Amino acid sequence: MVQLQQRLFHASGKVQALVLVILGALAATAFPPIHMIILLFPAFVTLFWLVDAAVTFKGAFRVGWLFGVGHFASGFYWVGHAFLVDAARYGWMAPFAVLGLAMGLALFAGLVAVVSKYVFKQMQAGVYGRTVILAVVWISVEWVRGWVLTGFPWNQIGSVWANLDIMMQFASVGGVLGLGLVTLTAALLPAGLAYTKEPESRKYLPIVGFALLICVAGFGAVRLSGAKTDIVNAVKLRLVQPNIPQHLKWKPDLRLGHMRSLIKLSAQRFEGVPPPTHIIWPETAVPYNLQHDLNLLNALGKTAPIGGALITGAPRFSGPKAIKPEYWNSLLAVLPGGKIDAIYDKIHLVPFGEYVPWRSVLKFTKLTEGRSDFSVGQLPRTLKVTGLPAFAPLICYEAIFANEVGTLGIQPRWLLNITNDAWFGQSSAPYQHLAAVRFRSIEMGLPLARVANTGISAMIDPYGRILAQLELDSEGVLDVDLPKALKSQTLYGRFGDAIVALMMIVCVGFAAVGRGHKTAK
Repeated sequence: MVQLQQRLFHASGKVQALVLVILGALAATAFPPIHMIILLFPAFVTLFWLVDAAVTFKGAFRVGWLFGVGHFASGFYWVGHAFLVDAARYGWMAPFAVLGLAMGLALFAGLVAVVSKYVFKQMQAGVYGRTVILAVVWISVEWVRGWVLTGFPWNQIGSVWANLDIMMQFASVGGVLGLGLVTLTAALLPAGLAYTKEPESRKYLPIVGFALLICVAGFGAVRLSGAKTDIVNAVKLRLVQPNIPQHLKWKPDLRLGHMRSLIKLSAQRFEGVPPPTHIIWPETAVPYNLQHDLNLLNALGKTAPIGGALITGAPRFSGPKAIKPEYWNSLLAVLPGGKIDAIYDKIHLVPFGEYVPWRSVLKFTKLTEGRSDFSVGQLPRTLKVTGLPAFAPLICYEAIFANEVGTLGIQPRWLLNITNDAWFGQSSAPYQHLAAVRFRSIEMGLPLARVANTGISAMIDPYGRILAQLELDSEGVLDVDLPKALKSQTLYGRFGDAIVALMMIVCVGFAAVGRGHKTAK
């Protein structure tokens, strides 16, 4: 490891830049669906070495930014798929969108490097303390990334464990950020082994990092060993996945056929399976202005089960008589007879997908159907629909924001995520999106039903376990029971990111203990 570090230090600037971009990209393969978690270790160890060796803050920023470009370009390559849905109009923008997003998000990685370098100098901590500081700063900036410019907390480091239920359980205590802090600490501590003048008594510390991961796994195993999922009586959900390609979804001559397919799927009966009490369709499943179409409402009222409801995503607007029409991306619950029982308007809109920020400056249109921007709905709220326990609706990527799910007000008994990931084809995006919503279940101790247009639809229990799912790009229905919420609120649900802050304070305390052991390379 010492020789590897020295060869890296003596390499040219271009070689170092190439190594940083490549390792940043390889680190992103730790996320779903690949889960090459082991690659986090060489990637972040190298990042630490070069940040630590940087002479100036400008040099440190360059190191972090280059790593970030590779990391975010590899992690978010699927953004380009959205521009290919209407390739004739937007296809040329795909590579620029991916690279532009990566270069923008890489500013956060550059910030990590600069802040870490500053703290290194101020604390004069030993090398192992400095590795922990980098982990703390990275996770802190992940939290910031969830807020800046409406936020984009996608692919947080903790989500690399979405393939292992026992590792995910720590999110009930520290959330996905807390799990990420433990993960990065374990990945970075081995970097100290290359510093030959570090006191021998501290060479055991990388083992502590692995021990932390083992403790996290042990906690998860114990938590799941007693995990029992109770079922809500008299509720049977049907999750409908129509698998409509995005480039066909809004074609005027095909819309009626799409509606007939949804109704046909909803009306299926299976031998030995009780009929559903509630039917759920995905985001914008209804390609019409449902609220002002009485004929369509009556048709959907006939599809809604007696004593239950049909819950669907649909665009909504303020009506033809409005002075200034407003449009919303909405969820509506339709009762038998065509009466609307509840409405939720999406509050966290996707920039450039559902509205164009700084529209007075940026003149191009949004990617989604129609030229007008969607309006922001009211504050988050819990819905009550006939025959169902109170639930929190989350439309599309609203479910990736842990802070919003944690501030729902009246405590819901389950979460409902309707989405349309058809924009991103057979890419990593649907798998990463599914991973994010599973963490919301664990953090809050609530079951979650996910209904997607082309997949992946799933029923998730309050421990984040997938009870049933429909695969990507498949048509079908899932008839599932609704699990009950946990009887007691999780620690994360009660205290939120305050626990993460406490974990960070402990880490900084560890780094402070090592002051005075700043060593030569």
